[in-house]
Amino acid sequence: MNLSGGFPVDLVLFGLIAAFLILRLRSILGRRTGFEGRPRPAQPIATRNGAQPRDAKPPVIDGRAEPVQTRPVRPLPEPASPLGEQLRQVRAIDSSFDPARFLEAAENTFRTIVAAFASGDRVTLRGLLTDETYRAFETAIASREAASETQRTEIKDITTAAIVEVELNERVADITVRFVTDQLNMTLGRDGQPVSGTDGTTEMIDLWTFERDLGMRDQTWRLAAARSA
Repeated sequence: MNLSGGFPVDLVLFGLIAAFLILRLRSILGRRTGFEGRPRPAQPIATRNGAQPRDAKPPVIDGRAEPVQTRPVRPLPEPASPLGEQLRQVRAIDSSFDPARFLEAAENTFRTIVAAFASGDRVTLRGLLTDETYRAFETAIASREAASETQRTEIKDITTAAIVEVELNERVADITVRFVTDQLNMTLGRDGQPVSGTDGTTEMIDLWTFERDLGMRDQTWRLAAARSA
């Protein structure tokens, strides 16, 4: 409708109403340009010393909760501790000795010996055990075979492998490692029925002492003693 000889008053009124609505929407919703970054996630609350509060949840990245870090599987003794000093003495005799590599090798040897004992693999055991320890293992295997029994052992996980004792007698070193493992251990009779153990996973704590003459070329650490804690 034209009320002033050709000037579109009705269009002007519609324009003013539209501008008013746009301004109202901007004031309510805000405005975002193409150069703005994504909204920053809320930062976790820290205590005065920088630590996270006890009830703080693990961070979430890409919709996936990050796992909470656990203690190391192979913790090493502090260098200034008595154990650390004894390990330094071992290294003084054998410069190639490294506690971290020793623990890694000890864990692998632990797995190998457990599997070899369960299967009755005397050849493998002979190269990884001292003479006295091998005789004890061989006696146990022979007794099991005489009774027509079989051993079923499976290591599900090694949660900890830690050095707990070091002895040095001239050039012969004995290092005791504490293994905390989740294992399935069961002895089956000739009829295939369980004689001992369980088909469930059980936490086992073992103390194994490895021995080596540091003056010899042979770098193999052999199992000298084994007991349960």
